[in-house]
Amino acid sequence: MTSSLPELIHQDSIVLEAEAPDWQSAIRLAGGLLEKSGIASAEYTQAMIDNVVENGPYIVIAPGFAFAHARPSEAVHHTGMSWVRLKEPVDFGSGENDPVSLIVALAAVDSKDHTNALAELSGVLGDDDTRAALDAAPSPAAISAILSGEGAPTTVADTKNRSSGGNEQHLILTVCGNGLGTSLFLKNTLEGVLDTWGWGRHLNVEATDTISARGRASEAKAILTSGEIAKSLGDVGIPIKVIENFTSKDELDRALRELYNV
Repeated sequence: MTSSLPELIHQDSIVLEAEAPDWQSAIRLAGGLLEKSGIASAEYTQAMIDNVVENGPYIVIAPGFAFAHARPSEAVHHTGMSWVRLKEPVDFGSGENDPVSLIVALAAVDSKDHTNALAELSGVLGDDDTRAALDAAPSPAAISAILSGEGAPTTVADTKNRSSGGNEQHLILTVCGNGLGTSLFLKNTLEGVLDTWGWGRHLNVEATDTISARGRASEAKAILTSGEIAKSLGDVGIPIKVIENFTSKDELDRALRELYNV
């Protein structure tokens, strides 16, 4: 299966050993690469920073990894990503997942056309060996080779709709501030766990934003999200499971076992 990641993360949008004094500067570096390649404008870079200011550092979805993004807007010219590996990591205020050494920025024209690539990226970064290879890669060309599946073993996730009509019993919502990036990472990892359990036909997982999650909470069995988003949601009448590492199948496995007492 050919990876779509190299189509969205071009070598000229990859910078290694970059220097940034703080998280805002790190996002500006990643956004600047989007601007330079014509993917998005400076307004989108500022929107990515504003997203963290308004919603907290929920974009830090795994140890050392921040997935910067904002809502689709006219500031996005076409869908693409950038990749920044820092020489010295910086704190985002995310607790256990700090400090951050890798920032991947996404600009998407809508919430659909990048889902396959996000699922692949989740699988790549969730594989310890591949993540180690990416952290040690000496050049943008080496990063591209790994992302394409040539440089290290990768686990490319299946992004097919796993729902099965009338067999669905429960709805689980994965939630982020925009319903666009981090919630899709979490959805993909959770679906991987469900497939391992053989429960894929019993549960439907949907990625959404905070506003929609409040409106649909009565339909769902549970919400999985970050600590920051959980605080903003408050009491919605169903269990909210806080996930620290959105790429960790082990952590999602534990959350499901707690939820279903298995």
